[in-house]
Amino acid sequence: MNLNQLDNKVSVSDQITPDDVQALAAQGVDLIICNRPDNEAADQPSFASIKEAADAAGVNALCIPFVAGKMSPEQVDEFKAAVGDAKRVHAYCRTGNRSSIIYNAGQEASAPEPQAPTSQKLTPHYQVVIVGAGSGGIAVAASLLKRDSQLRIALIDPATKHYYQPGWTMVGGGVFDAQSTERNMNELIPSGVEWLKKGVASFLPEQNKVVLDDNSQVEYEQLVIAPGLKLDWGKIEGLEETLGKNGVTSNYRFDLAPYTWELAKSLKSGTAIFTQPPMPIKCAGAPQKALYLSADHWLKTDALNNINIKFCNAGPGLFGVPDYVPVLKSYMEKYGAELNFGHNLVKVDGPNKVATFKVAKEDGEAELVEMNFDMLHVCPVQCAPEFIANSPLSDDAGWLDVNPNTLQSTKAANIWGLGDATNTANAKTMAAVRQQAPVVAQNIIDAFAGSRPSSAYLGYGSCPLTVERGKILLAEFSYGGKVTPTFPEWINKGKAPTQRAWFLKATMLPWIYWHGMLKGRDWLAAPKSINDITG
Repeated sequence: MNLNQLDNKVSVSDQITPDDVQALAAQGVDLIICNRPDNEAADQPSFASIKEAADAAGVNALCIPFVAGKMSPEQVDEFKAAVGDAKRVHAYCRTGNRSSIIYNAGQEASAPEPQAPTSQKLTPHYQVVIVGAGSGGIAVAASLLKRDSQLRIALIDPATKHYYQPGWTMVGGGVFDAQSTERNMNELIPSGVEWLKKGVASFLPEQNKVVLDDNSQVEYEQLVIAPGLKLDWGKIEGLEETLGKNGVTSNYRFDLAPYTWELAKSLKSGTAIFTQPPMPIKCAGAPQKALYLSADHWLKTDALNNINIKFCNAGPGLFGVPDYVPVLKSYMEKYGAELNFGHNLVKVDGPNKVATFKVAKEDGEAELVEMNFDMLHVCPVQCAPEFIANSPLSDDAGWLDVNPNTLQSTKAANIWGLGDATNTANAKTMAAVRQQAPVVAQNIIDAFAGSRPSSAYLGYGSCPLTVERGKILLAEFSYGGKVTPTFPEWINKGKAPTQRAWFLKATMLPWIYWHGMLKGRDWLAAPKSINDITG
């Protein structure tokens, strides 16, 4: 928590945790105000958890959330009134910027958000601006510098931590320690890249500018957008209030993945439900990976016969690539898992351990079905971040609109996108980003040279399905569900799970990620020629 005292009564900071609440109370704070919407980041504590800690400490907690650049007059009035009624106030958001902005707006009784500066201060200019310092953003920055070390690049992201998210499945299965998936962001930003620790509010493509969440702007010649997607936990009624307790968990969050393993170890009998929402989601195999690793543990500890496993998928089938379905189905049968398709989780009652599903019927109608549980692993609803969905660069569904092969924006020739926020039809996996990054980097180099894009992404993605501890079915495929193997046949011979594929997932891929992909090394990901596109 980086605390900034604005006056003798009000302080602001970046995201706080429930553990910070007691310290704030000890400083005399009697009101905590949250200006950050839930679910902006995978590791973000919910407001409900902050309020629970505040109630225990005898501190009032109020939520006045707003997206950067979209503060309303009513929110300013509410903030000002709340501050006036309190003795000492602490407000927080993702970086502290929004809390400072709403405080200043209330102090000045001005318009709902600060106006653009009228001074003659020059807008910072970069050859390449990259939005998002996740796997895609850092990999593109490093790949660009490998191709031209003189480029002036800015990377925009307020996050101070970076996560190897594919490792969270292994954390939830008791294989990895959670801390092994986490690094400090400043250790990963490529040397020579300027890191702007701010969020993005909007885009001005006609002016080649990005508007940041403090209303400042940066100017670019080429823009790369790779912010990842939003985990919308709030779309499922009651879920946020019970995550991390009452047997409700998710490997889609850094702080919750260890709880998955705790639940799996402690469950000796009862019902375990694993859910999957409507597509698209990142790593579509992750919901059933959690099931397989938990079930394998129960099998090996002689608890499986006493546990009723249910896989509830809002979609119509087990996996989107038919070639891999028979093997996966055989494992579901091995573990005695009940398959429920067309089951979309809409509500969770944690204290009473009841999950409610909206179930599609053949006549087109739907009914609500309740299921009791002892363990519930939830995959959240997922969507593009608001600043993408509400921008002139998105498609009708809110995703960043790009050419599926060149990854060039369909709205502006000097804008590029990669990763989970784009509308490409590939699986949203780390393996996809690994192949997309050098394509974007090379095509930007082509643009600076005055040439057309020379490199193409052909839709590759992979999903290492952890069907049991020690064996993985390595699914590799490209656009249209075409099986596209890139590793030697002996790793996944005959589309069968192997120990070698497990070694690849558990040992090799994390090392390749930290020391190859994020360093701009195109190992197993050299960009294909645009001439390779067929059909």
